[in-house]
Amino acid sequence: MDLPVLWFAIVGVFFVGYFVLDGFDFGVGMSLPFLGRDDTDRRVLINTIGPVWDLNETWVIVAGACLFAAFPEWYATMFSGFYLALLLILAALIARGVSFEYRHQNKHLEWKRRFDLMIIVGSAVPSFLWGVAFGNVVRGIPMDSGHNFTGTLFDLLNPFALLTGAATLLVFFTHGVVFVALKTEGEIRERAKRLATRAGIVTIVVGAAFLVSMAFVRATPASLVLSAVAALALVLAVLCNAWGKEGRAFTLMAVTIAAIVVAMFTAIFPDVMPDSVNAANSLTVYNASSGSYTLTVMSWVALIFVPLVFAYQAWTYWVFRKRVSRAQVLQAAH
Repeated sequence: MDLPVLWFAIVGVFFVGYFVLDGFDFGVGMSLPFLGRDDTDRRVLINTIGPVWDLNETWVIVAGACLFAAFPEWYATMFSGFYLALLLILAALIARGVSFEYRHQNKHLEWKRRFDLMIIVGSAVPSFLWGVAFGNVVRGIPMDSGHNFTGTLFDLLNPFALLTGAATLLVFFTHGVVFVALKTEGEIRERAKRLATRAGIVTIVVGAAFLVSMAFVRATPASLVLSAVAALALVLAVLCNAWGKEGRAFTLMAVTIAAIVVAMFTAIFPDVMPDSVNAANSLTVYNASSGSYTLTVMSWVALIFVPLVFAYQAWTYWVFRKRVSRAQVLQAAH
């Protein structure tokens, strides 16, 4: 495997990690109006991700940094062409992060409701827009010979990209509700299991429409196999949740998300940003990558630090593995 292909795979791994981990954070945030019947319930929901949400979010920073260093042409085209969507994602993530830290600074319910709304919107907007962005990457965008985006906002809001956004939003929502069932006790756990089953059925329908559409938009034998894996894992996740096996359901939801992301990456390879009008203008792993010296240095750094990142992430989840209950939240308040 040559270095550009290796770094294409590494960038894909970081996006898999980000969508799997921050994906359930988004889902928990979006579940507040459905599972949070009172302030204590909402605090239980937030506490399930409280120790890990900021760590999960750093994966996108690392993915963006790797993209900038390893594929500067890809980075430049994507961030200039999708600047409005990415700006909205950034604003939503900031609002969500601020809300986690400030909602408990005042006991008035109206104060908390406003920050809860920011958490909900700050979770739903990135869930949808990340799907729209990656849907356009798979579909391709119009570019000139200098790899500059030549389309308009309406070109990005095409049916396939919007369907991809709807699919990612629903997958993340179901992923998050399954996580709530895994991390809580008592009545809220039972309500989360029921909600995950209902949401999972809708997600299966929309997800199937997305996977079939992607097969017609752009596909390789590997991406078709991975799409089938994602579909099977999603169905099994919903069934395991209905059977009360939340741990297996959560693992299968993670497999679903990982398979979808890898399917997208394999569908466009060796391109990294296909041109929807003229294939000659497409960015590939070779014409978009940095020089061999840069990629060599980055490879040695990754060899040392990526295992440490995985180890630290695993240790963090082990430390905060216990379930959260209303009794714990009420006891902490007093």
